[in-house]
Amino acid sequence: MFAVFPIVRDLHELLWYLTEALKLQPAGPLHRDVSRALEQTRLLTHKSPDALLELDVSAHRREVNALLLRVSDLVRVEIRNKKDHRGADLIGADLQDTDLRGASLRGAYLIGADLRCADLRMADLTGADFRGANLSGADLSDSIFLIQAQLDAAKGDADTKLPASRTRPPHWSPSAHVRAVVTPGAHPLPGLGGQGT
Repeated sequence: MFAVFPIVRDLHELLWYLTEALKLQPAGPLHRDVSRALEQTRLLTHKSPDALLELDVSAHRREVNALLLRVSDLVRVEIRNKKDHRGADLIGADLQDTDLRGASLRGAYLIGADLRCADLRMADLTGADFRGANLSGADLSDSIFLIQAQLDAAKGDADTKLPASRTRPPHWSPSAHVRAVVTPGAHPLPGLGGQGT
């Protein structure tokens, strides 16, 4: 029975991506195909546990992924000089202030990468690994296929621009630009020594 859970999780993840694809206006010409794939995936989630165990989820994921790639390409078609970092090893990379508008970062390893103030508008972030990446001040406002778990795994601040459908994680800093002003000899927290206590 527990073997069914990962299958259902994968199907629900595909449902989320397909639903997001329908919200992308430039992908209008593919909306009929996306709607069809969404309905097909939804029907799969209603199958019995035994039927789900027989399902070739990998094959279904490949079909949906091919469609989502077409959506991504169509949405990003107007962006010139876009970078393709699909599946790239960018672990610990210094990408501060980098223009990544329209880039494909699908499946890229951005673990611990410095993406402070990077422009990630219209970047395809499907499956990008942001664990420990610094997104402080980055602009992800129009990025596509960004899930909440990616943000939760990263570092950021109040200056990080997010899509309206995403939530700023509570562990993020208030702002990278806020600096504490401390009088020489005074402790930065009142009542803890130094001048004025």
